[in-house]
Amino acid sequence: MATMTLRGIDEKTAEALKERAQKEGTSVNAVTLRLIRESLGLDKRKRNVIYRDLDHLAGTWSQEEVAEFERNTAAFEKVDEEIWK
Repeated sequence: MATMTLRGIDEKTAEALKERAQKEGTSVNAVTLRLIRESLGLDKRKRNVIYRDLDHLAGTWSQEEVAEFERNTAAFEKVDEEIWK
């Protein structure tokens, strides 16, 4: 495995690398290597996609709608004892 020295890292980049390493609980070296490998297409980028397109619906059901939903999904709570023997 090769060892390389990277010169000319500006303060903003260095700080961003340090913050990312701290956030991920790893070393600056590990973060840098991962970012280089991802940018070169050697490793696939891990993506955590958070969707917000349904946020406006959260908390909008009435008590009657909640009760209807619970009635209609009650069968999903039942365990088939024959299968789990």
